[in-house]
Amino acid sequence: MRAALILAASLAVAPALAQEGPPNAPDQRPAFPGQTRAPAPAAATAVAVTPVAAGLRDAWGFEFLPDGRMIVTERRGALRLVARDGTAGPAIEGIPAVDARGQGGLLDVALSPRFAEDRLVYLSFAEPRADGNGTSVVRGRLVEEAGRARFADAQVVFRQTPSYRGDKHFGSRLTFAPDGRLFVTVGERSDAGPRVQAQDLGSGLGKVFRIEADGRVPADNPFVGRADAQGVIWSYGHRNVQSAALDGAGRLWIVEHGPRGGDELNRPEAGRNYGWPDVTYGLEYSGRAVGPGLTQKPGTEQPAYYWDPVIAPSGMAFYDGDAFPAWRGAALVGGLRAQALVVLRLAGDRVASEERVPLGARIRDVKVGPDGAVYALTDGESAGSRILRLAPRP
Repeated sequence: MRAALILAASLAVAPALAQEGPPNAPDQRPAFPGQTRAPAPAAATAVAVTPVAAGLRDAWGFEFLPDGRMIVTERRGALRLVARDGTAGPAIEGIPAVDARGQGGLLDVALSPRFAEDRLVYLSFAEPRADGNGTSVVRGRLVEEAGRARFADAQVVFRQTPSYRGDKHFGSRLTFAPDGRLFVTVGERSDAGPRVQAQDLGSGLGKVFRIEADGRVPADNPFVGRADAQGVIWSYGHRNVQSAALDGAGRLWIVEHGPRGGDELNRPEAGRNYGWPDVTYGLEYSGRAVGPGLTQKPGTEQPAYYWDPVIAPSGMAFYDGDAFPAWRGAALVGGLRAQALVVLRLAGDRVASEERVPLGARIRDVKVGPDGAVYALTDGESAGSRILRLAPRP
């Protein structure tokens, strides 16, 4: 049965104010007012939710094509086109092998800023390697012929090093800046051994990278020319970054998974240190302090906002449409644990309010559609993944 026929129902969702449980780290204090537990907005937003695509398995990232179709990654290694009627097509040929164990697999997707001319698609993925695995970025041309699609002329343009034999914290989001450079976010591989390398500029673990579209190192990156640093590094001291987007001024923002009670919203700036694992809010999953137990330290940046307890962030967009005037300029963050769209209205670089739109599913990615509606990709393997359309409720 065609997806369009089985996805016709629309549900009215009662928006929730930012609901918090007791903090995991009650003895920790924010560095400034409003850094956590921001107030709810004066008026909640009425939202209608309509499923618009199904037939996906363990989907991870998606983008809109210029013609209104969507291109979607599935963690186990499939890339699919979703037609405007919601029908998911067959797996696109030519995708490189992925390591889909644990949190690995085929991750984010981004279109070249010149996609209409060059048809280039960028994918981040957990790459299997002889000495372990690591996050890599591959680009290829989307070729559609005789009803079939393939990923042609595939070329790996970035490899996170060193490799590691683990199955956690690969990141990863891909975000093109207005100047055509590509930001690549990764993780620090979670385990106690490698995660300290988030503070090591000679290592690619726990970093945000900035590369040219063909993988070259931009000459104005902050650590270019230093013998002790990887020139591709933009910022460091990150844990596991699965949300990234540009605001209306073209500035990069990220949300990274923290420990128990330490998810962070950051605006990473060139050469800055964001602390992990030496400085963090939250605790180890065991309840112990992380490292020295510091939440502030000279030479490290404070998060613009943090969550305790966590939302488990994945996917992010800044709202620039007309359908939700109250959300214009707000950061929209997918919540895996929160099972909600988390709406952060900003005042400058601070969070003025937090609102949650409950969606009853783990949200893996978020996009603003060409129609001004908000689209959310649900995370799921056994039950399948769906794409939900959020529009104003009449």
